[in-house]
Formats: sequence, structure tokens, C-alpha cells
Amino acid sequence: MASKLDEPKLLKDSRVYLSGPMDFVASRANEAKFGWRNRVGEFLQELGVTVFDPWKKPEARGLHDYGREGVDTDEIKKDWTFEQSSAAAAARAKITGHFWETLHIDLRMVDTSDFVVAYCPTNIYSVGTPHEIALARSERKPVLLVSPPITFPTLNRLKEHLKSDSDGTKILADFIAESGSQENPQGVPSLWYTTLVGGGGFFDGFGFAPYLERFKWDRIPLDDHEDSYQIRNPLLPFLERLNRDLPQKWDNKTKQFVRNDDWLLWDLEGKGVGGMVEGPHLPSQR
Repeated sequence: MASKLDEPKLLKDSRVYLSGPMDFVASRANEAKFGWRNRVGEFLQELGVTVFDPWKKPEARGLHDYGREGVDTDEIKKDWTFEQSSAAAAARAKITGHFWETLHIDLRMVDTSDFVVAYCPTNIYSVGTPHEIALARSERKPVLLVSPPITFPTLNRLKEHLKSDSDGTKILADFIAESGSQENPQGVPSLWYTTLVGGGGFFDGFGFAPYLERFKWDRIPLDDHEDSYQIRNPLLPFLERLNRDLPQKWDNKTKQFVRNDDWLLWDLEGKGVGGMVEGPHLPSQR
């Protein structure tokens, strides 16, 4: 049994959505079973947070298995075609109709959450993740975005191996140019993200290592990657501090840290029955 973290306080009863690539990862099966969401979700549950994980979508009342995704969900993509005919149009409509439920429920989970944790490595193509982040920020919800350093040590070993093979070196260089693969050793996020999310919402790693024994986590490939560099701003210790104190944000005008009012975490007492949310701003009586 994992050791309890600090007694849940500020994050207790809040809700989080875990956003990140699912479509173009190396293996959907490995991502679902060994991916970062499993650990971050367990960590946040220890802090009293309700976790929305797109791999484990909640059941919607009256809509059984609505929008559920599995390791074989993207198999339908093989039916995609750019041809212009009634049959081709029907095939595309089948795909878009099939995936509509997934898009719908994932965006609803974002809309229902109080904040979002997003994993955005710059070497993996993703569309749903930017959509989810943009939705959250349009509602002024905090987004905590992990952008790790991206390096290709195996590629560098291959370059070294081919150093005496001019033809092989040329082929490899052509492949790199065609693939668009780029290292990002500092983990610098897209400049669009920096403005959208805000400078205080970025992390260069999860920081799993200090918690491995505490949660009895088996090692995964992501651990080897995080061991290969110094994480300057890890996410998990931030979340642990967030449970005690809300973070501040830097104000460009006053040149100092100020209150971060994106962190609107409702202070509601659940009563188990329906009723009016009580507070100082109730509608006037007629």
C-alpha cells in the first residue's frame, strides 16, 4: 500500500484532466499500460483529486461505453481515403462519426475539470492535446505542461557507426531531413504554448524518482529518460506543494509575484442531495 502524502487540503475534491498524445505514440498498448497517466493519476488521487483519464473514461449516464478508447481504436484510420466519390465520402463520414463520441467526452472532461496536466514532448505529433489545452485556457483554467528534453542517443550512435560509410551517412542525413526529427535538448516548448499557458505552468519532467519506493512503482522507460538529465522543475513536488499553498504568478507590470487567480478551486461541501450552491452571490428573490 502506498504511503499517504500530506493530508489533502487545497486539492481535495478538485478535478483534473490528464492530456497528452495517444494517437501517434510508439505503442498505444504500452502507453495505456505503462504510460505517465497511471502514475500521475495515482499520485493525484492520494491528494484527494478526482482524475479524468482519457484511457479510462467515466461511464456517462444512459450512454453505455460512450467514447471509450482502446489500443485498437485507431484501426479505423486504415479506411481513410482522399478520393472524391460517394463511397469515399461515406467512408470518411463513418470515421468522423465513429470518433465524434471520443472528441465529445474528452472535451467534456476538460470542461468539467478544475485544472489540466498535459504531457507535450515536442517529438510527438498531437492534435487533441492542443485542442484540450486551448479549451482549458479559454476558460482560464490552469494548465500544468510537461515538456521534457528530447534527444536521440540511438541516432547519435548510428551516426558514429556510419562515420566511415559515406553512402550510409548520406542516406541517414536524407532520412533525418525527410522525417523532420529534431532534438530539443532543453525541452523548450512551442512559443505558442508559452503564451497560451503562461510562464509559470511549465515543467521539464515529472520527477518520478523520489516517489518510486513510496508508491511501489515498477520502472518504466520514462524513468530511464528522466535519469538521463537533471530535472530543474519537476511536476510531482509542485503538486505536493500545491496541496498546501496556491502558486503565485509573475506580473510584468509590477515586476513581482502576485496572486494567481486562475486557481479557482471551489470550496463546496457535498451534502449528498440536490440543492442550491450556497454563497454570497445568490439570485435575488422575486
